[in-house]
Amino acid sequence: MNSHHGKPGEKPKAAMGGRVAGMMAGDKAKDFKGTFRHFLKYMGRYKISVVVVLFFAVLSTIFSIIGPKILGNATTLLAEGIMGSFTGSGQGIDFDGIAQILLFLLGIYIVSSLFSFIQGFIMTGVSMKLTYRLRRDISEKLHRLPLSYYDKTTNGEILSRITNDVDTLSQTLNQSITQIITSVTQLIGILIMMISISWQMTLIALGILPVSFFFVILVVKKSQKQFTAQQKYLGNVNGHVEEMYGGHQVMKAFNGEEESVEQFEEYNDKLYSAAWKSQFLSGIMMPLMTFVTNLGYVAVCVLGGFFAYSGVITIGDIQAFIQYVRQFTQPITQVANITNILQQSAAAAERVFEFLDEPEEVPEAENALTVNRSGEPDSELNITVEGSVQFAHIRFGYDPEKIIIKDFSANIPAGSKIAIVGPTGAGKTTIIKLLMRFYDVQEGAVLIDGYDIKDFKRRDLRSIFGMVLQDTWLYSDTIMENIRYGTFSATDEEVIEAARAAQVDRFVRTLPHGYNMELNEETNNISQGQRQLITIARAILADPKVLILDEATSSVDTRTEIMIQKAMDNLMKGRTSFVIAHRLSTIKNADVILVLNDGNIIEQGSHNELMEKHGFYEKLYNSQFEPA
Repeated sequence: MNSHHGKPGEKPKAAMGGRVAGMMAGDKAKDFKGTFRHFLKYMGRYKISVVVVLFFAVLSTIFSIIGPKILGNATTLLAEGIMGSFTGSGQGIDFDGIAQILLFLLGIYIVSSLFSFIQGFIMTGVSMKLTYRLRRDISEKLHRLPLSYYDKTTNGEILSRITNDVDTLSQTLNQSITQIITSVTQLIGILIMMISISWQMTLIALGILPVSFFFVILVVKKSQKQFTAQQKYLGNVNGHVEEMYGGHQVMKAFNGEEESVEQFEEYNDKLYSAAWKSQFLSGIMMPLMTFVTNLGYVAVCVLGGFFAYSGVITIGDIQAFIQYVRQFTQPITQVANITNILQQSAAAAERVFEFLDEPEEVPEAENALTVNRSGEPDSELNITVEGSVQFAHIRFGYDPEKIIIKDFSANIPAGSKIAIVGPTGAGKTTIIKLLMRFYDVQEGAVLIDGYDIKDFKRRDLRSIFGMVLQDTWLYSDTIMENIRYGTFSATDEEVIEAARAAQVDRFVRTLPHGYNMELNEETNNISQGQRQLITIARAILADPKVLILDEATSSVDTRTEIMIQKAMDNLMKGRTSFVIAHRLSTIKNADVILVLNDGNIIEQGSHNELMEKHGFYEKLYNSQFEPA
């Protein structure tokens, strides 16, 4: 099956889609609180694992916090022993006591490391599961979005959300969340230990906090806008590169290299500017905090020395307190750095959730009809389709304010060959998109065998149709598998039989590896005409009730077209067929020709009947043979 997203008379996507969609992304103000609530709700199923992680993270931090205090006791024993040896008032250094303290300290650090390992192991699992779920939900969302979304959004923009934004969230969840918990726990625990040693020195140490928070708030305020802009322009760069790479031949053919490079440099310069500023502001956080820390460290050392001289506290307590002072600013610094990361992650999360919250296709009917393709129908909702089609006073516009099909009605019996002709932009391809329910009509109805297509499940509805478009779509796999895309359960023999009917077998035999030849990503290792033949073989294999041929032979030479036309005539026997063609000589044998202009049927009838009317169709037909 082929897909075609363009609209008649609309801008070419390769030329403008990336710029418009890219520039629109991320322009709205970010709702960080709303995004955070959405993220917590999304993580709901992992709450038990997260609670366990937080429990082990707190325990690990507590055990590591009491280490300096215990080490201080060993220092005190050592100092007292040395002083006793000098004064002759003691028994010397108590090595057994020091050894016991150090062994106890080693045990505490081992337990702390074990708890840290457990919480890291569990959190990594949660992070990977959440990442997997996000990508799965985005992938499923892609299939539920209406085609109108793809008309206004570039592939690169969507890919950026699946890759860059989800990766950013994964890294944040895996590293930053537990780091915030441990940092807060460490901050509270260290504060308690410091107060237990000396409340006077603690007040001096706390004096650095207002200065620290001032710098944190200042830097965060400046960097917040830059991180948001960085995510936005990263999406722009990805979208532009993907678009230019996909349309590389067209860009080269029209000498668009210079404009493409200029556009890329514009996006890249903006990305560079935003990334440089965000990373610079993030980078200066550590030097600023280190400077403030050193000021507090000096003040504590001076006061501690005075207290030790006065005999207020022991040398071991001073040593422990100095360690706590050094550690006290670490969680503050970590929280400051994590704040920058969380801003970037919040911007990424909002882009992901914006995508997941995009309006989806109109829900299917509760008691939807299903199509029976073999055997007798087993219920009233399971029907056998004959293939008659009715268009009842259709009114439609891609933009509701700009209606392009104003009042379209037609009754097509099952098994008929219907040709739809008209000038470019008349609405020919739009009619087919409405029939396939790629878009829903604003007014009127499209019916299959008298049933409104909105009463069918979309999957069942589209199984009725076989479609061959002017824009071929093949994927990177073997020719055999590309044809089998029409019916996944088809055997190799059935695939080859369909290939023979579509004149594919003739040229496949000349290719290296035959049907097992791998098509590259752009499928340009075979010709455009050969690609078209393969898509026709795919439609033949699908064995549909209704055929849709939109300029299906426009990319093949005249001789091949004659052979394909013969195969298609055999295929169309007993099936309702819609043929859109600009070369009117190819649809002369159609049962009914619908002539469209400005979204309305202005003439209908057989080729001979329309020629005898000497109207619009005759002028259109004769214009093919007139010299330019």
